[in-house]
Amino acid sequence: MDSTNAIEVRGLYKSFKLVYDKPNTLKERLLTLFKQSNVTRKEILKDINLNIKKGETVALIGTNGSGKSTLLKLMTKILYPNQGTLSTNGKLTSLLELGAGFHPDFTGRENIYFNASIFGLTRKEIDGRIDEIIAFSELGDFIDNPIRTYSSGMYMRLAFSIAINVDAEILLLDEILAVGDQHFQDKCFEKLKELKSSDKTIVIVSHSLDVVKEICDRAVWIYHGGVQLDGDPAYVISEYLKQIAIDHKEQVKKSQESGEHKTRGVMFIDEPVAFSDVKYGQVFRLRGWSLANCEDSYYKVSINGKEVEGFIPERRDDAVAAYHEDFLGFTDPERVGFMKEVLLDDYRDVIEESGKSSFKIVAELYDNTDKCLTTKDVVVNIEVE
Repeated sequence: MDSTNAIEVRGLYKSFKLVYDKPNTLKERLLTLFKQSNVTRKEILKDINLNIKKGETVALIGTNGSGKSTLLKLMTKILYPNQGTLSTNGKLTSLLELGAGFHPDFTGRENIYFNASIFGLTRKEIDGRIDEIIAFSELGDFIDNPIRTYSSGMYMRLAFSIAINVDAEILLLDEILAVGDQHFQDKCFEKLKELKSSDKTIVIVSHSLDVVKEICDRAVWIYHGGVQLDGDPAYVISEYLKQIAIDHKEQVKKSQESGEHKTRGVMFIDEPVAFSDVKYGQVFRLRGWSLANCEDSYYKVSINGKEVEGFIPERRDDAVAAYHEDFLGFTDPERVGFMKEVLLDDYRDVIEESGKSSFKIVAELYDNTDKCLTTKDVVVNIEVE
């Protein structure tokens, strides 16, 4: 192993055996004694090759089920590979399951001694750090209560406080940046930045991509069990998000073809606002946006039934962010919005024909089969000259 590396992974494969219709009782076992069992193997990781240098902070990113946490468990030797090697160089501490080893009837203080000893600390070492652990957890007088009386947030804060105060050269973290309330999350993040500035090697599994960009030196994207990309966090995350959008789009299209997923859309008119005043001879801004979970959707906007044409596309990051998960892969932020400066006199004929002192703007969104997905309308008053 290279002395500059904290972790080396070479040709690593990991799969799990899946057994379907497994007999649970003696009777079922006897009845199925000569029946061929339904056993398959699911490959989680394949041909992983990775070097993590000493002092680096590296993020493992990817969708749920891609193999990130499995790789982290292999690094801790909770699991072992089916093929290949994984070597570590230095004392290793993992935060995979916060609070693992806690006893519900022990007090918080007693659990500090109990849990910290699992991480390899001696009684003397724990004595020297217990005040710091308690202060970081902010549990105060609750520290001497049984932890079965703790809220889930208090429980996690104590577990994190113990684990983060254990000296280790390699620290493995699995989705632990969502511990407690916002104040405590910020505190945990500051602690991680402090650890990063030391000579510790940190490997993080996280879906908090902004945190990854800020704190990590590298990002490793795990895709379908293999290393898809390894490099600068900003670039790797950008490519990762592009692939998520593509995969989501394909998944939705297949679901729509099978009838499991309905085509839907959302539309909004930002300007003019309802019951605002516009007068003849005046130009007003007509502005809105639309999103749909299908390709080639289109919109129509009319004033009292007369179609408004010549809209200019607008970039609308706000709308895309609000509906990111619903319409992922089908949205082009540059064309989500639409805008046009409208002269009211161009629609005077249809307005006067209605005989009303107001007019209605109707926006309709259609899918690629000309089915109307949603409609939005706004009534605007005509100001008397």
